[in-house]
Amino acid sequence: MLPIKIELLENADEAQIIGLILPIQQIEHKVPVTIEDQPDLLDIEKHYHKTGGGFWGVKHQREIIGTIALIKMREKQGGIIRKMFVKKEFRGKELSIAQRLLDYLINYARNNGITDLYLGTVDLLKAAIRFYEKNHFIQIEKNALPPNFPLVKVDNIFYHLKLSARNNE
Repeated sequence: MLPIKIELLENADEAQIIGLILPIQQIEHKVPVTIEDQPDLLDIEKHYHKTGGGFWGVKHQREIIGTIALIKMREKQGGIIRKMFVKKEFRGKELSIAQRLLDYLINYARNNGITDLYLGTVDLLKAAIRFYEKNHFIQIEKNALPPNFPLVKVDNIFYHLKLSARNNE
């Protein structure tokens, strides 16, 4: 069994983060998105850490094999999940990297007073959609998103998760 340690990623990890995410988006899933469409990846500390959120990853032999990020919203107690990706060879229930990343983010959100999580995804990502729904995310209309939700141009499906009180799930 692969030991899984989730750690906070920083701008110094930028090249590896982009090296993981872009090929999954562009090559594996044929999502028409470029690095220019994702300026947050060029300064993760500004876009994630300084919002009160974070950008976390799992490394295997010093290579980033999975990521998840959280933008903490200013109004209310909301957060936006972004950049959840796991390298193909490390996906699946055996290692449960995606599940562990999501659980870590949810725990962080609860500990930081976040009660509502939102995310956008693309209808092409069928496994991601099943994963979110299995984790109790409810699909919502775009117009039900918070007014300051930072839209990604390719996202066409949106989800919301109301977090239960800490330790009371």
